[in-house]
Amino acid sequence: MANSVFIFIIFFLLIVLFQLMRYVYRTLLKRQALRRLMQSGIPYIDQMDGFQFKMYLKALFQQLGYKAQLAPQSGDAGADLIMKGKKKIVIQAKRYGVNNKVSQSAVQEVYSAQAYYEADEAWVMTNSFFTKQAKVLAEVCHVQLFDRHALQALILEVNPIHTAEDIYREVKPEPRTCPVCENLLIIRHRNGERFFRCVSFPQCEHTEAINKE
Repeated sequence: MANSVFIFIIFFLLIVLFQLMRYVYRTLLKRQALRRLMQSGIPYIDQMDGFQFKMYLKALFQQLGYKAQLAPQSGDAGADLIMKGKKKIVIQAKRYGVNNKVSQSAVQEVYSAQAYYEADEAWVMTNSFFTKQAKVLAEVCHVQLFDRHALQALILEVNPIHTAEDIYREVKPEPRTCPVCENLLIIRHRNGERFFRCVSFPQCEHTEAINKE
């Protein structure tokens, strides 16, 4: 009887020890992931608008030795950036909310842009993730996808001089008009955060986030 109780106690303690080690391991992994996230500047990218994100990618690839330029806004044929180096690459940049996945239309557009600009490769880069349909189509069309994790890994590898925080604070978002009164929206600050507010305030009280997507 005493042996049975002793064995039970040992078994119980081993289970507790295992659960404790598992908890510590998961905590360390979470802290490591959070540290990598902050080092990459992804939280600042999440606060950008689409134009700021394109400017950040432009600076990132210039540091990698590419001659980077923004594609014309009108008639861009599906590309946001055109990169010239050892290869010519067209990129579509999608700055989305993390819960909004990039659809297959982005793959279709950048694939068309590859032919239009006679590029060697076509990429779609996002701070979010891709739908299953987008992944399938990208594989068929040989379009390279960079989701949130791949983007973070690239940033950490490059360790850019111009950080995401630099671009977020120094590059102005693309101008917008108020959807209510059609006047200009201007940037305002509140509690350390930036947002758009109608220039007609207080007559028009419309506000919106810079990263509204």
